[in-house]
Amino acid sequence: MNDARPSPDALLAEAERENRGRLKIFLGAAPGVGKTYEMLMAGRAKLAEGVDVVIGVVETHGRKETEALVSGFEVIPRVVVDYKGRPLEEMDLDAILARRPQLVLVDELAHTNAAGSRHPKRYLDVEELLSHGIDVYSTVNVQHVESLNDVVAQITRIRVRETVPDSIIDRADDIEVIDITPDDLLKRLHDGKVYVPTTARRAVENYFSPGNLTALRELALRRTAQRVDEQLLSHMQSHAIAGPWAAGERVLVCVDEHARGPSLVRYARRLADRLRGPFVALNVETARTAGVSDAGKDQLAASLRLAEQLGGEAVVLPGQHVATEIVRYAAANNVTHIVIGKPQKPQWREWLQGSVSHELIRHAGDISVHVIAGTAEQGVRPGAGLTHVAPPRFELVPYLWSTGYVAVALGAGLLLDRVLDVTNIALVFLMAVLAAALSFGLGAALFASLLSAFALNFFFLKPLYTLNISDPESVIALGFFLGVAFIASNLTSRVQRQAAAARQRARTTEDLYLFSKKLAGTGTLDDVLWATAYQIASMLKLRVVLLLPENGSIAVKAGYPPEDTLDEADVAAARWAWEHDRAAGRGADTLPGARRLYLPLRTGRTPVGVVGLDNDKPGPLLTPEQRRLLDALTDQAAVAIERIQLVEDVERAKLAAEADRLRSALLTSISHDLKTPLAAILGAAEMLRDPPEGLAKSDETELLGTVMDESERLNRFIANLLDMTRIESGAMAPNAGLNFVGDIVGTALQRTRKITAGHTVAVDIPSDLPMLNLDPVLFEQVLFNLVDNASKYAPEGTTIALRGWTDGASVVLQVIDEGPGIPTEDLERVFDSFYRVRKGDQVRAGTGLGLSICRGFVEAMGGTITAQNRQDRSGAIFTIRMPIPKQAANMDELK
Repeated sequence: MNDARPSPDALLAEAERENRGRLKIFLGAAPGVGKTYEMLMAGRAKLAEGVDVVIGVVETHGRKETEALVSGFEVIPRVVVDYKGRPLEEMDLDAILARRPQLVLVDELAHTNAAGSRHPKRYLDVEELLSHGIDVYSTVNVQHVESLNDVVAQITRIRVRETVPDSIIDRADDIEVIDITPDDLLKRLHDGKVYVPTTARRAVENYFSPGNLTALRELALRRTAQRVDEQLLSHMQSHAIAGPWAAGERVLVCVDEHARGPSLVRYARRLADRLRGPFVALNVETARTAGVSDAGKDQLAASLRLAEQLGGEAVVLPGQHVATEIVRYAAANNVTHIVIGKPQKPQWREWLQGSVSHELIRHAGDISVHVIAGTAEQGVRPGAGLTHVAPPRFELVPYLWSTGYVAVALGAGLLLDRVLDVTNIALVFLMAVLAAALSFGLGAALFASLLSAFALNFFFLKPLYTLNISDPESVIALGFFLGVAFIASNLTSRVQRQAAAARQRARTTEDLYLFSKKLAGTGTLDDVLWATAYQIASMLKLRVVLLLPENGSIAVKAGYPPEDTLDEADVAAARWAWEHDRAAGRGADTLPGARRLYLPLRTGRTPVGVVGLDNDKPGPLLTPEQRRLLDALTDQAAVAIERIQLVEDVERAKLAAEADRLRSALLTSISHDLKTPLAAILGAAEMLRDPPEGLAKSDETELLGTVMDESERLNRFIANLLDMTRIESGAMAPNAGLNFVGDIVGTALQRTRKITAGHTVAVDIPSDLPMLNLDPVLFEQVLFNLVDNASKYAPEGTTIALRGWTDGASVVLQVIDEGPGIPTEDLERVFDSFYRVRKGDQVRAGTGLGLSICRGFVEAMGGTITAQNRQDRSGAIFTIRMPIPKQAANMDELK
């Protein structure tokens, strides 16, 4: 009964691992157990084997024995990241990728990188290294594992903020537990081998108590055992090894629509607790499942949901034979114990239909089978909002149609009676039975079978027109006809049910696929919410509202239909569902007086919102199938909402980091660029106020010139700050009009005479250039800033050139210098606010605003500005491209 083929999923996972580097994690229960020491020792062993090993980052924390182990390794220098004016050292990911070692040692996997790094977390750096085929050894403490964060906080009363996802632990190829006894760790603390004495004393009082350490050791061992168990299961699946291998215990409980299901689930949970293993609740969907009453489906949904609430996994498998599917699943997932309820069918039905429990015992092999009585629980609520649909009412129409089918068959039989034998005429009636089964199901088909048998007997078996049968062969033929009709109608109706279920499942799958595709293509939160509301409303035929957290409460963000409103009871139910992460409102245990049912939208990380549902029908809202469909829709929606919110969080973080950078640059610029001219002005003014004896007239004139020059410099700096403020606030409104570029160039050069006194200025602006629609004041400032920038970087005696020409529908203007040029990596960044290219001491300081203002002014007037280096010699070229307005083109045509 077992499938001897390897699991495709396991083989695919193995193939993916072959193209990645291997990750080994040294897992500790607490700081100081020796994770870094053991990682370095393992690295030394690899070095001795000839493996190319480097240290990406290792934190020794001043421990001499750890520092001694670092010597002998190649250490990749760390990169310095500026964070709020403080230099922070981080692992240089690019240098490691360029070096491409076989193995890199990366300490403290849960570390948060400084703002501005490529990845916010170090484990993401490790992921990138692994994706490039580089093996990684890393360390982490159990309190940093995301799923155990709450448990550790409850034990130690200290919540750790830096965590790694469980998926990182699950993807590790090897996990080595670094474990020492609590007494040994406390001794290390007292000896100062973990923290300095004052810190160690506080740690012992608040964190490193013997009880805490014992609990943390158990968590570390259990988490490692869980990963090892997963690796064993993956190995068995990829190598088609028939289980079980009883290296660890796994419990499987089989549930169906019977009322004893919850008691079986609870027994399985107790058994799993005793065995210290996980448990799974399994239901096998067969063709018979489609005929289960809605009350039975409710009961099955309640049993599966109870398994999830008790910490187990709920699995539903399609199949033809229940026992075969159970054994196949158990063997594939290394199940060691199967729990099933004892048979409740009469003995004669077991002889006819077989017994699932007996077949399991016969075919389970080395798997233990627990057959228990279980206790039927009446009135079990299947869950909030689930409806118990009343049994279907008797409908006369299918039976009237069945009568019509039999009548047509009777007419055809009477016509064929002269040429066909009576046994062949029975086939005509069998057609009527099959037609009734295909059209209306089993009940109508059985009715057609009985009616056909009556008609065949009355009209075609001698003596005619009586219910008596004189020929014994006819009795046998009629009996066989009736049996064949029953079997055929049963098979046909079963196929019809399966086909209908398959069509419905295909429609649902298609709708879910299109919905997921739509969510993947949406980029805004509003689009995600509206798509979700519409999809739920259209698939479940309900009214929908979606609420998200806002200002400490919950607020409606979308709905379908959009004009729906909430009353006070609905708002209270929605708020309760959000705050307690549980269902509330109509049909739920909490606030059932609300008009809607409110269910939390959650991902694996956290709740993200609440969905509200209602319709005009009285009573609960959802059948079990609809609830499962709703769960699939809301799970996809929650992930999409979280994705949008994470993108927004990243953007906000980038903006905050940029704001910090600008603030720091502004403070630095103000402290230098204001202080320097002010100091020169104050010094010259004091000299003029209290002149020393014999101060020459020429010196006095020079001092006055210094005051004037530094005042102009200060004035330019303040003007730049004001201009930048106008640009960033969006208050820039150019006063545009038709102007000749040559006139503005001349005015700008008049302003820069002092600045360019040591340079030669060459101007090549044709007089026939079209007039441009621009603000002359702003454009003059652009040219002034560009010439000022060129004079700063170009040595004295060199030439600053201004050239202009027409290029298609644009006028191009260039400012060219003979300075050192711009580093290639800075060609775009030179236009950022407060960004300055590194320059020598002989170059006078600037604010880093001039070029940023140029871009802001030019773009406000509809043009573009770019920077590039000269090809003929050293130097920079700044190119302004302005569109030629239609009015200017018309004027040129008139000329």
